[in-house]
Amino acid sequence: MTLLLAIVMLVLQAADAPKKGGNPEAAKIANPVASTRESIAAGKRVYQRLCTKCHGPEGRGDGEAATGAQPSDLTAATLQYGSSDGEMFSVLRHGTSRDMESYAERISETDTWNVINYVKTLRQ
Repeated sequence: MTLLLAIVMLVLQAADAPKKGGNPEAAKIANPVASTRESIAAGKRVYQRLCTKCHGPEGRGDGEAATGAQPSDLTAATLQYGSSDGEMFSVLRHGTSRDMESYAERISETDTWNVINYVKTLRQ
């Protein structure tokens, strides 16, 4: 029974896992956190603490600690793993590589959505 549950969890998790070019299943995930000034400010605080070192202060992928592959330019209209809120959530929760690991253990789901709300302001 435990093995079956583990397999089911892997299959469900894989459905919204990040995919280059985007993931239609992840794109269906709606952002439950309104993009308010408070949410954006909270997202900016988390971004500055955890994301700036690789993605840079303006989100252009030019952070000083970036190693391996070039970090995504978050100001681009289209992101490598999809640009919808759900796809960005999937990237942050699942990770995409050794360079862009999962942040599920470090950021709450609410703060993940706050970061997404903030990152979207970098495109304006």
